[in-house]
Amino acid sequence: MIQQEQQEALQKLLRVWILEMTTAAGSGHPTSSLSAVEIMSVLLFWRGKHGEAFFHFDVDNPESSVNDRLIFSKGHASPLYYALWAVAGVIAPEDLLTLRQFDSVLEGHPTRRFALTEVPTGSLGQGLSSGVGEALALRAQHSDARVFVLLGDSEMAEGQVWEAMEIAAQYKLDRLVAIVDVNRLGQRGRTMLGYDTKAYVQRAEAFGWRAIVVNGHDVDALMRAYVQACNADGVPTMIIAKTQKGRGVSFLADKEGWHGKVLNREELIRALAEIGTVDRAVRGTLARRSVERHNNDVLTDDTVDGGVDVPLYGDREIVAPRSAYGDALAMLAVADRRVIALDAETSNSTKAARVKVQTPAQFYEMFIAEQNMASVAVGMARRGLRPFVSTFAAFLTRAADQIRMAQYAGVDVTFVGSHCGVSIGADGVSQMGLEDMALFSALRESVVFYPSDAVSAGMMTVLARAMGGISYLRITREALPVLYGADETFNVGGSKTLRTSHEDVVTVCAAGITVHEALRAADTLVADGIHVRVIDCYSVRPLDEETVRAAARATKCIIVVEDHYESGGLGAAVQRVLSDIDVTLHHLCVRNMPRSGTPSELLAHEAIDADAIRYTVLKMI
Repeated sequence: MIQQEQQEALQKLLRVWILEMTTAAGSGHPTSSLSAVEIMSVLLFWRGKHGEAFFHFDVDNPESSVNDRLIFSKGHASPLYYALWAVAGVIAPEDLLTLRQFDSVLEGHPTRRFALTEVPTGSLGQGLSSGVGEALALRAQHSDARVFVLLGDSEMAEGQVWEAMEIAAQYKLDRLVAIVDVNRLGQRGRTMLGYDTKAYVQRAEAFGWRAIVVNGHDVDALMRAYVQACNADGVPTMIIAKTQKGRGVSFLADKEGWHGKVLNREELIRALAEIGTVDRAVRGTLARRSVERHNNDVLTDDTVDGGVDVPLYGDREIVAPRSAYGDALAMLAVADRRVIALDAETSNSTKAARVKVQTPAQFYEMFIAEQNMASVAVGMARRGLRPFVSTFAAFLTRAADQIRMAQYAGVDVTFVGSHCGVSIGADGVSQMGLEDMALFSALRESVVFYPSDAVSAGMMTVLARAMGGISYLRITREALPVLYGADETFNVGGSKTLRTSHEDVVTVCAAGITVHEALRAADTLVADGIHVRVIDCYSVRPLDEETVRAAARATKCIIVVEDHYESGGLGAAVQRVLSDIDVTLHHLCVRNMPRSGTPSELLAHEAIDADAIRYTVLKMI
């Protein structure tokens, strides 16, 4: 059992390391770290009379499903985070002094470069959502592990925190514990609620959580709070810990103007003298669960190399690509227990609801809270699930920051946007995804698929499942003729040339619904003796550069047509790969202000229909 004096020794060492590493770095957030020292020390290193512990983690088997999970949503408190792992023996004390250096894995905010980081944090408000995802995934593995999330009081102003809280209550995540470090001071002064812990309690309880207020520097009080939090009773728990920012150093404690500011050498000497003698050899031991009660391989992929049969459709049959996505995802879920469907109350439209029919336990309703949904998917993926996240393409742009952070998490997540482009028709501009490909194409590494029919949509769903990293599947709402048979194959970076001859004078590159417009234009033109090459660029990112460049050299004229704004979509991709080729290029895309109307009216209004393609071809030749 770690006695009171041992806890005090650990806490003094943590404070010294926090100050030393931030001063060495010349930047960081020491005061935000000092406020949570007792909170985290008790959580990780307290022991009861019989060896009881609140936090269990086997550093030799970090991905085990029996391990508890710790997320610092308050990512700027990374000095404390690293110091804790140093106390646990994972980080060498001397390595703490490499904080924020270029070659160090101890970055300014936690990232996956430090192997024990659950998810990258620092964009405030996202950590609790990822904790929800990890808690759901651990439940799916029948694990008793808990997920602990440290939040700052400033980030409680983020709406995503409350999205996460309502979903956690909805799914009764009683093994999820949120700890709010209420230190009263934000970056520029007082936080919204200051020390009004009663308001935090009222709000947490209103969202279906159990709330516990505690003095965040009282070891015994913290111990009792964690005991309560670890008694699962069907609701998640929020510990509201009242603390002092800069605790432990008199000229820092509860003082404004120190956020993101480090001590200089003279101030450091003064602070260390105030802290007093420190036992630099003291360490804490992380508890391990003594029995592997769970099957860590429960989520192993049992399917054959990503292969699964997908629904097939008759030639020229009229089927909506979104419907094929739903059919294929449901079949994937049956074949692979890792495959999970998350949807934001649009599953009857995206057709993700078909997973709920086939495998109800693999479908999660996230309701209309897209930011939370994206970060929940990241947490799920970190714990071995394979999420497909679907809603209308327009609404995915609400989660731009969460998707941006997902790329740094090292996870495999597929986002699926239906109802894309003006072709959705009468619902109007608020429902039209016209910036979505730009969002996903802007990520450092991502794959963007835009299938043109039901067969390709189903096959790309299967292809996306087998891929690593972040992928985006843009799914058309409208029912479209089936173009492909069962013998077709689709690849990352591939394309399909649907019309070609030795007499081609123009190449039309299209994707999704505009492939059908391009084919209609080509068929009309051939009757006039004009031959047009049509390429289905279903892989927008990466693009099939070889095919597009060969077509440009052969025809000298390229038309790109897409149901998307000018920037960031197929046109931008084609222009980039043809920058060094002498070719005439026209880009037909959405330029006019969209409005309600029929799909055909809107395609004509934006000059991206068959007539507009035909007119452009005639003008070019």
